[in-house]
Amino acid sequence: MSRNLATTPRADGFRMPAEFEPQEQVFMIWPERPDNWRDGGKPAQRAYADVAKAIARYTPVTMLVSAGQYENARARLPREIRIVEMSSNDAWVRDCGPTFVINGEGETRAVCWEFNAWGGLYDGLYFPWDSDNLIAKKIAELERTDYYETPGFVLEGGSIHVDGEGTLLTTEMCLLSPGRNPGMTRSHIEEKLAEYLSIDKVIWLTDGIDPEETNGHIDDVACFVRPGEVACIWTDDEADPFHEVARKSYETLSRATDAKGRTLKVHKLTTTKVPVTLGAGFAIDEIEGTAPRTAGDLCIASYMNFLITNGAVIVPQYEDEHDALALTQIKAMFPDYDVVGVPTREVAYGGGNIHCITQQQPGRSAR
Repeated sequence: MSRNLATTPRADGFRMPAEFEPQEQVFMIWPERPDNWRDGGKPAQRAYADVAKAIARYTPVTMLVSAGQYENARARLPREIRIVEMSSNDAWVRDCGPTFVINGEGETRAVCWEFNAWGGLYDGLYFPWDSDNLIAKKIAELERTDYYETPGFVLEGGSIHVDGEGTLLTTEMCLLSPGRNPGMTRSHIEEKLAEYLSIDKVIWLTDGIDPEETNGHIDDVACFVRPGEVACIWTDDEADPFHEVARKSYETLSRATDAKGRTLKVHKLTTTKVPVTLGAGFAIDEIEGTAPRTAGDLCIASYMNFLITNGAVIVPQYEDEHDALALTQIKAMFPDYDVVGVPTREVAYGGGNIHCITQQQPGRSAR
């Protein structure tokens, strides 16, 4: 059985491992929300299924599915992908799911952050979010994993990235946004991150590329490739909507040192050649309480939103001229990994991509 612990991971000797450390499984949530996904979610479901199948070649996948979608998901997914019935408000398990922590003996626990749909009543994307706020604890219960809750402290998994050796990447735009923890200073937030993830240094980038969606999650902009090395989005095209954020982020990372005192090696990762936007005529419902999605809206289509898993990097592909270039650049960053591209333009239409729709549970390598 699971226990809700009254201590903190740091006090108990647990830390958040890097994404490139061994993984036991990967969680996903099946999409269906008609006010976020076009055409009743069917195109997005095909993309999610393709992502799940790509990951399952390397790491077991558990798909969380509503009661009404259970049979549909079971028919669309191969038998090796476990399906578990679980209610949710939408399909972004990176942000509403638990952040897993480990200790030196191989034990795993979960951190269950408060989730408020990326900004609550201030600028959140939908209401209510009560089912999503229970997902982390339900996953911990499902896995019979002890867990820590963070009452009053809001955080999403897509807003942080760690090297497993004491360093964390994030953005000021997100963690200091008024819809998250408005009563907390930057120092207070760093203290929370230190206690619940056992990190010793936070590297703050100024902005993310999605101020209207997640308020600037780091997983669209930069991530750790290995200790001492990071990837950062880049474009020479001054007309690219992400150009300025990419330039500022690259400069900050190039000057930064990690918790071990190393100056970071920064790898550049291309943006798309053509920005991805919502198409005219997309059948997306308009429902009170949900941020509207309209034709021409800029989608946050970032190749950085990949998942590192056991021996593989699963990478978004957008039917764009730079798709192949992104795969080549990522292969250079991860020479010992398989680099697998999956068409995920439909996921971008909903507001994120592969990293956003997955959450890894650390453990032994499952390859």
